[in-house]
Amino acid sequence: MRFGANHVPSSGWFYSWLDFDGDQIARDFDDLAGLGLDHVRIFPVWPWIQPNRSLIRSSAVDDVLTTIDLAAARGLDVCVDLVQGHLSSFDFLPSWVLTHHQRSLFSHPEVRAGLRTYVDTLAGAVASRDNVFALTLGNEVNNLWPSNPTTIAESRSWAQELLGTARKAAPGLLCLHSLFDDAFYAPDHPFGPADVTTLGDLSTVHSWVFNGVGALDAPLGPATLTHADYLVELAAANATEPGRPVWLQEIGAPLPEIGPDSVRAFVTGTIDHVAQNPALFGITWWCSHDLDRSLVDFPEREYDLGLFTVDHRRKPVAEALAEAIAAHGGPRAEPFARQRIECPVDLLHEPERRAEIAPGSDFHRAWVSARIEGPVEIVPRSA
Repeated sequence: MRFGANHVPSSGWFYSWLDFDGDQIARDFDDLAGLGLDHVRIFPVWPWIQPNRSLIRSSAVDDVLTTIDLAAARGLDVCVDLVQGHLSSFDFLPSWVLTHHQRSLFSHPEVRAGLRTYVDTLAGAVASRDNVFALTLGNEVNNLWPSNPTTIAESRSWAQELLGTARKAAPGLLCLHSLFDDAFYAPDHPFGPADVTTLGDLSTVHSWVFNGVGALDAPLGPATLTHADYLVELAAANATEPGRPVWLQEIGAPLPEIGPDSVRAFVTGTIDHVAQNPALFGITWWCSHDLDRSLVDFPEREYDLGLFTVDHRRKPVAEALAEAIAAHGGPRAEPFARQRIECPVDLLHEPERRAEIAPGSDFHRAWVSARIEGPVEIVPRSA
């Protein structure tokens, strides 16, 4: 099982791509390698690489390659996210899709053509590095839809097109589609469960207990500690390809849902539960470093999600993650015997019924109750 971290630069947040400092990035990666992690996920910012539809800045691509090389020097593999897109409550879109040029990145043919060029160029460049193992189309691109109108059909077509572009440019790399959990839980969301479970080379899920789970019980209650496992199991149960792996690509310990007194037990309990899931590919923690409070207008919880402070001090969450890696980083145990519970909804064909399996639903509560006794397999209704 793989363990990694989502890299948030300790100096300057993602704005640091505008003033690239390899020494700072190297120090961040030294921190992460010291925890026993095997990979990082990095986030080049799309509009700063492709500020015009016909212009891709070679120096910006070179900065991405330098970042990958710095990771390699510390024994870290890399997943590159392509379309940023959405980061920590801010959206980053190039001016050629905004204002007087307002057009949906998911449906407008010229924007999609520009994105194909961008994905082809960046994917081809990073594929030259042996320590790159995966590409993700973007970070939670479904956060971009309110200002970029789309439908389930359009957003699926968009992802299929770009996945095809990435695979052609970077053969041999995992090519993935990353969505936040409204794809599973929100009835009217224009990205569906099938996008998670059938597009890309494996499924990815992002588990955040501020989505309503944290309100169901205490910071260390069963719904909270098993939410990551629940999402992994939903993704595994609704895959059309048997044995399709699921990557827990983001999980963190947000305030105020997970207070300082609970953070170590939250990390240990969450990983102990989800590590029992046979579908789990790996865990990538959000995030590597705290956000400097000199930067303003972020949601309060974004400032303290790091494994390390901005001055590189290891936090209790990092100590707990290092202990979890030591406990679970070896050969996988034989699969646990699992109870079975049938899902009341065919999520692949009835996405309008997603609320029936969302946190707090009767089905979710029944699953959590059963999970207290041991691992629980979700059986899709159509099976």
